[in-house]
Amino acid sequence: MYWIVLVGIATGMRAFTPMAVICWGARLGYLKLDGTWAIWVTTPGFLIVFTAAALGEYVWDTWPGVPARKTTGPLVGRIVLGALAGAVLATSVMEPIAGGMVFGVLGALVGAFGGYRARMYMARVVGRDLPVALTESALTLGMAVAVVLTFYMAYIAETFPSVLSVPR
Repeated sequence: MYWIVLVGIATGMRAFTPMAVICWGARLGYLKLDGTWAIWVTTPGFLIVFTAAALGEYVWDTWPGVPARKTTGPLVGRIVLGALAGAVLATSVMEPIAGGMVFGVLGALVGAFGGYRARMYMARVVGRDLPVALTESALTLGMAVAVVLTFYMAYIAETFPSVLSVPR
């Protein structure tokens, strides 16, 4: 379940990217959601919505004057999306949904506040915010993809144990 904290941190940094990656991962069969309440993330409508929102957030985040992620509205959105991402991932590995939600929310809070402080510090060091914002977006995408692939490898290891075993 600690991987869910990482996707929560990614949600705190960029609210929509982890859910977009989770939707793509589920659609491509990397997450086992068949027959669960979370099967809706595999539908084209949600895939398009979360992908468009993530792409829009990448552009929106580079503009000056955008509200900080730690203000009430953006923070609540990150908390809700962190809980949702945690619940979907927990469902994919048959863990308690409530635990996934808690870990997702905790990660989102760490990502929102810690990511904000790290970005402000790095922007001062670099002297410009744009390169730091783009790096943060790439890092968030990489974290979300790593989590989905880790869940996929766990599924493969459980379903086909001989595939990942080393011959003697």
